[in-house]
Amino acid sequence: MAGSDYNINKTEANGKPANGQTVSDATPERASWGRPLEFILACLGYAVGLGNVWRFPYLCYRNGGGAFLIPFFLMLIFIGLPIFYLELYIGQFTGIGPLQAFSAISPFFSGLGYCTLVVISIISIYYMIIVAWTLFYTIVSIAGNLDWGSCENDYNTDACYSGEYDSDCRVNNVGLATDLTYYMRECMSIGQICIDTGFQPYDGLYCLNGTETVPWYSNVTRTLAAEEYYNERVLGRGDATWENWGSIQWHLVGCLALSWFVAFLVVIKGVQSAGKVVYFTALFPYVMLTALLVRGVTLEGAADGILFYLSPDWETLLDARVWGDAASQIFYSFGVACGSLVTLASYNKFTNNCHFDAVFVSFANFLTSIYAGFAIFSVLGFQAQKMGVSIDMVAEQGPGLAFVAYPEALLQMPVARMWSILFFLMLFILGLGSQFAGIEAINTAIVDRWPQLRKNYWRVTAFTCFTCFILGIPMCFSGGVYLLTLLDWNTASWAILLIGMAECVAVSWSYGIDRAMKDLASMGMPLNKVLRFYWKAVWTVTVPVASIAILVFIFYDWTPPSYEGYQFPLFADLLGWAVGLSTLVLFPVGVGWAWYHGYRGKELFTPTDAWQPANKALIAPRSDSIMTMDSLHQGPYDNVGYIM
Repeated sequence: MAGSDYNINKTEANGKPANGQTVSDATPERASWGRPLEFILACLGYAVGLGNVWRFPYLCYRNGGGAFLIPFFLMLIFIGLPIFYLELYIGQFTGIGPLQAFSAISPFFSGLGYCTLVVISIISIYYMIIVAWTLFYTIVSIAGNLDWGSCENDYNTDACYSGEYDSDCRVNNVGLATDLTYYMRECMSIGQICIDTGFQPYDGLYCLNGTETVPWYSNVTRTLAAEEYYNERVLGRGDATWENWGSIQWHLVGCLALSWFVAFLVVIKGVQSAGKVVYFTALFPYVMLTALLVRGVTLEGAADGILFYLSPDWETLLDARVWGDAASQIFYSFGVACGSLVTLASYNKFTNNCHFDAVFVSFANFLTSIYAGFAIFSVLGFQAQKMGVSIDMVAEQGPGLAFVAYPEALLQMPVARMWSILFFLMLFILGLGSQFAGIEAINTAIVDRWPQLRKNYWRVTAFTCFTCFILGIPMCFSGGVYLLTLLDWNTASWAILLIGMAECVAVSWSYGIDRAMKDLASMGMPLNKVLRFYWKAVWTVTVPVASIAILVFIFYDWTPPSYEGYQFPLFADLLGWAVGLSTLVLFPVGVGWAWYHGYRGKELFTPTDAWQPANKALIAPRSDSIMTMDSLHQGPYDNVGYIM
């Protein structure tokens, strides 16, 4: 039967395990968080990551500035927060990981936990590659090798330029021209560039095309030195394509190994060791963001950058893409539907107020995204003014912001080395902090299935980290960024959307929303009428309906994966779809498994006896469950299985 693999250790009247072992020989107890604050910080460190710094600010400016905060906030209220709290409830109530929890809630959803395991495994593998990039930049910044501002390296092209070169042109040629810029390895006036590109000079910043004025830089091809450094020095792309994978980049292998080793040391004892480290990993990035913000707002042009970031364009709210971007950012930033939150919450005390935790972390995540935008765009405004271009020319998202635009801006700030160290160290800590929960989710899946391994938890952690490191090595080749893009494109998007929807359906429609409300009350979280109505509405209706609507939009507006203009071949596209489907295929496999084991009709959607409160004092034979173990309570119980 479905719950037979998850029976808890039954004890005899003398207190010894039923199998005759002594208590000291029994399976080790499951660990727990030392303090409730450790759990909050772990969730905060998991949710607040690179997406808050390099993705949200760009999406905000691209989708109407301040107007984007409205759809983003609504998606937070009606999708992000509900799934976040739902996963905390499942983990804390049962005290088990997602593999067992979803199998226990009903046989029909036996494969759902395995879907989350596949998702978090793939994300952990490729996300650590990005963490390795940040570590590389941190190391070279500490060493003082800020070569991303130089056009004198072997890999630099004639189109290379940087703000420092532009500034040198103007400083070293005072009195010759007022509109000099660095172009094709020499200082050239903007007016001359207009003439060379077939236009007429205008006012020093524009060219005249008949009666129309166009920015001078829109007619030329220039590449930031920081971009060439990122592509050629860090990634070693060269002429690599999907068909020609190129050579291995040993500096990335070393940084990847060091990143996984640091993660191993943090999670070596599970939540017992990670719980102490999260005080630093969750809070340190806020110190760095604040330092960058304070420095950024004092720079010339910072006000222009902030206005550009938040100036509202209300008409964008009529664009469906804006709402789709808001929803995708919620899933990207909150890390829901990956099993990690269920895992973290499973180590909570049964009566921990995870309702407060979910609300606090969700709103902290929302506010952190906005806060990070101020720090980012204040510096980008400064960079745009120094280079004489519009802010949209320096605004990027993803790696383009973290490893091209922002590093270029840092070079133009006083004490560039110090700010580079702080910025990339912040990114490293943000990325690493998000990894802990993923590693813990994989470890928990292993030790919950084989509890005897808890005695050697560090070996399980070593196995997880080493395996993920080996699987990440292909992305350390010259063409590895293409594989990383493919995995991210097809995993952290439509796939997790379906998993999140399935989680809500499992709780609200299969298990029953009223039972879920009673579970919350038994955990010491009774909700007033307003909150009960809200949680019932979002879990039963809003999340499933909104998820389907967003899924339709994603596929309607679907574009094949690409990287900086490189279009993947058909084989790569098909592989991407296979990766996305691999995160879902175990769901129907789980249904088939349940059918094979004799579950039919209502039994498919009935909780097994393994679905029990972690507080064993509340366990009673459930009149509506599929019995898989002996009764642990002989007293009276109510109609949903709690002791009266």
